[in-house]
Amino acid sequence: MKKIKKIKPLRSTKINGLPWILPAFAFVVGLIYYSIFYTFNLSTLDWNGLDPIQEKAGISNYTDAFSDWVFLKAIKNTIVFFISTFLIQNFLGFILAAILHTKVKLATLHKCLIFIPTILAPATMAPVFRLLFSPQGMLQNLFDTLHLGITVDWLAKPNSALFVLMVVAIWQFTGMSFILYYAAMSQIDKEMLEAARLDGAGNFRTLFSMVLPNCKGTTVSLGMLGIIGALKTFDIPYLITTGGPNHATEFLGTYIYTQGITKSNLGYAAAISVMLLILAICGAILVNRGNKGDER
Repeated sequence: MKKIKKIKPLRSTKINGLPWILPAFAFVVGLIYYSIFYTFNLSTLDWNGLDPIQEKAGISNYTDAFSDWVFLKAIKNTIVFFISTFLIQNFLGFILAAILHTKVKLATLHKCLIFIPTILAPATMAPVFRLLFSPQGMLQNLFDTLHLGITVDWLAKPNSALFVLMVVAIWQFTGMSFILYYAAMSQIDKEMLEAARLDGAGNFRTLFSMVLPNCKGTTVSLGMLGIIGALKTFDIPYLITTGGPNHATEFLGTYIYTQGITKSNLGYAAAISVMLLILAICGAILVNRGNKGDER
């Protein structure tokens, strides 16, 4: 019997993908991760960023934060801001997406009008809203025209100032919720909805019992984005209220800027930055784990 020679398998013609991801990998590790570790190291120092001598502070910057009422106020504002904006803008985005999935005239125009605020730069919006809510602004002129007898300096009152920032955020980011819900609704099986209607389900029952559960993944994604966005909120409060009055609209981002740039307390600002990162990661993990728990 002749021995049959084994044919060696041909080498794979697939191109190794490592060279293609090296630039992105080098960027992430070399810049982003390095910056995180550098910030953590900076948070253990008592340094103003200019003196050549850097004094070690250990964990005192972290312990000082929990006795700092402004830091605690910023955390509270972030929680209130996230819960309020998340619930309202996602509800509005969901309802608008459902409406535009019906036969609406000029649907494309409506989609553009809803989404336009999302792409506007905060620097262009801030002067408009400052003018709108000023004591001599357009909103006050409307109240005076209607003889309502209401006079409110919205940006000078601690309670109303935070409310104004919520209104601005909801107006700007409802378009993002709308476009994601609209895309999610486009993937729902129409036969399932028709079956629900044949079983006697009305429009509201179908919307909240069939459509909303099928958009759960979108809601979870918006929750993650909302937590991260609330924690790193900076531009809107800084441009409209600069954290005032009396720190009523102070957020972690604005407080980091105040401590790091205005007061040159880089070690303390870096410690707050590290805690912000930890809170963002923990929030995203909790939302994701809650979603997986519901799926089981």
